[in-house]
Amino acid sequence: MYPVLYPGKGLAQTKWRYNCMASLKKRGKTYYAQYYQGGQQKRVSLGTNSLQIAKEKIRRIESALAQGSDIPLPTKTSIAEVVTAYVEHLRTIRAERNVQRDTYYLREAFGSICPAISIKNSRISQKAKKRPCKNAPKPILANYFEQVTTADIAQHIAAQVRSKGLAPKTANRFREILTRLYNWAMQQYGIKMPENLNPAAKVERYKEKAPQISFLSIAQIKEQLLSLEETPQIQVMVALYIYAGIRREEALWLTSKDVDFEAGTYGMLRIRAKIIGGEHWQPKTGVNRVIPISSNLRKYLDSYTPPESKDDWIFPSPKGTRWDVDNFSKRLRKANKSVKLTWTCLDYRHTFGSQLAMKGESLYKISKLLGNSPEICRKHYAALSPDSLLDCVEF
Repeated sequence: MYPVLYPGKGLAQTKWRYNCMASLKKRGKTYYAQYYQGGQQKRVSLGTNSLQIAKEKIRRIESALAQGSDIPLPTKTSIAEVVTAYVEHLRTIRAERNVQRDTYYLREAFGSICPAISIKNSRISQKAKKRPCKNAPKPILANYFEQVTTADIAQHIAAQVRSKGLAPKTANRFREILTRLYNWAMQQYGIKMPENLNPAAKVERYKEKAPQISFLSIAQIKEQLLSLEETPQIQVMVALYIYAGIRREEALWLTSKDVDFEAGTYGMLRIRAKIIGGEHWQPKTGVNRVIPISSNLRKYLDSYTPPESKDDWIFPSPKGTRWDVDNFSKRLRKANKSVKLTWTCLDYRHTFGSQLAMKGESLYKISKLLGNSPEICRKHYAALSPDSLLDCVEF
């Protein structure tokens, strides 16, 4: 290395040459790297006024040039460009409903910086403009995507927690969404972050409380089902949720081909991916599964005749189409409110898992029936398993 001093107007330029592969230049207080790549000269800011740090970055550049690999310098890309590309990517691999959940967190983090994460419902959008939320946390402010730091993300999540009283699980969801965004941008979109580090991944997780689940006792199951006798379809659907443990949306996508009364002792339910009317659907985890129909559930299914519908739905809406999940939930709440009950589809699903755990069934079997991971089932139902620890205290 040797220095070369160049006269300048009011400001001298100092250049260090490194084996003719790359050169280090200083303009003002900032160091720049100058090198040739693909026959073209490039000059990029090293973002430092420290000679020692600049030397180390030049060394990395020379090493990358010698190996023919990517130059290890941060890129500068607009946040809107990266977020738009990421949302477009999500739409190719996930259901639109799940994509909309992610766009909420991205909109909270960065604001409505692009159409991809803007509110689609014009009525909701106009309402938000007329009645803006008081003390709403400000979005993360940065000139470009690579400028966002761990401190920026941590402070934004903390502001969300303070202003909205978010639970630790929801706060961690912000961290998870942004970590995924930066992982994708760095691995698949060519974004180079400073020191090649994901800023969201370094945010400390909030400590989550032990999960609290609500489920029905045997007596409450009878009370719930008896209270719905005047609404036969809702009654059978609730019986299905309780005795098969399926998710809310899974029941709404059932067709006659998914119920096999000839298989097993009382029949089988098949929860599987399908395309109906040009619309693709799959279970939440992307894994198909079968659930044996119990004797209790079979009684309700035998008493029920599905109304006619174009796509042969087991539980069509009053219009003969597939139930919208939110509309169904409203209908269920209305039916339960009339009999002063407040249980939900999630309570029914937990009832299935909890009752089986208290009966002594293995958590592995319960996880297979519910379509969950064994770890999730352990968190929810391990404390209910009567024989899990009884033989572990004698010695």
